[in-house]
Amino acid sequence: MSRLALVTGGTRGIGEAISIRLKHIGYTVVANYASNDDRAKAFAEQNSIPIYKFDVADFDACKAAVEQIKQEMGHDIDILVNNAGITRDNTIHNMTSECWHKVMETNLGSCFNMSRNVIETMRANHFGRIVNIGSINGQAGQYGQVNYAAAKSGIHGFTKALAQEGARHNITVNAIAPGYIATDMVRAVPERVLEKIIAKIPVGRLGDASEIARGVEFLVADDAGFVTGSTLSINGGQHMY
Repeated sequence: MSRLALVTGGTRGIGEAISIRLKHIGYTVVANYASNDDRAKAFAEQNSIPIYKFDVADFDACKAAVEQIKQEMGHDIDILVNNAGITRDNTIHNMTSECWHKVMETNLGSCFNMSRNVIETMRANHFGRIVNIGSINGQAGQYGQVNYAAAKSGIHGFTKALAQEGARHNITVNAIAPGYIATDMVRAVPERVLEKIIAKIPVGRLGDASEIARGVEFLVADDAGFVTGSTLSINGGQHMY
């Protein structure tokens, strides 16, 4: 069997592109989703990729799902892409505690929940690839997104720390920080706002989800073992540092 990859939030947007790309280049792929059963079912049927519904913000649900995947697929998870994420945007003086915690638990807490439940078999197998999907807004901040920016910024610190722990076991841990990608969420932004965003992107366009998937493809490869603790910015030149 080829290496087994699990992509969280893997049936829509960037996650969908990652799932499809990894399958196309020969990996065995399973995709997680949290809601929208009809969309997930259509994705599974169109791409012949098994889907698993569970809440990545729930540690016990993640643990049970990882065990179920291993049993049903007959293989340990070799590659984990922590892509699942949500937004609950508002300025902090209008933000509720619930919106803060929900974003932190889903976007950042999920990285712990999922990584903790695959790391032991990766250590035992002396191989693992973990890719965490951050954001340009975790690097540069964004008005009205203190919760999202904090969670995504935390992903970058999480990545660097876990990379140090995994290195001796041939487990690499890297992050990708996408810029503005032409997903359903971004397309829903009012046109006048979107025009202002694109005006700040040097390449003059939104990114395509396939371009993020291409970055994941590089980072999860067997021969990418010397790349760890890194953040790959894929943002059209919008934020450079």
